[in-house]
Amino acid sequence: MTTKSSPKELPSKRIPPPSFVKLAMRNMVRKGNQSLMHFGLTAIGFLGFILLVAWLGRPHIPS
Repeated sequence: MTTKSSPKELPSKRIPPPSFVKLAMRNMVRKGNQSLMHFGLTAIGFLGFILLVAWLGRPHIPS
């Protein structure tokens, strides 16, 4: 005697949750201009910090 299995008994394909990278990319595309502005400000701040550290740590060569 064979019984047909109902749809609830079939193994369903589990869809894994999206990765953090995929969520971040989706968020960046959705917020476009704001994301670019924040990236630009971060880049300028980082370059300014590196230049400040280089300027404060420059060697003093006596002449």
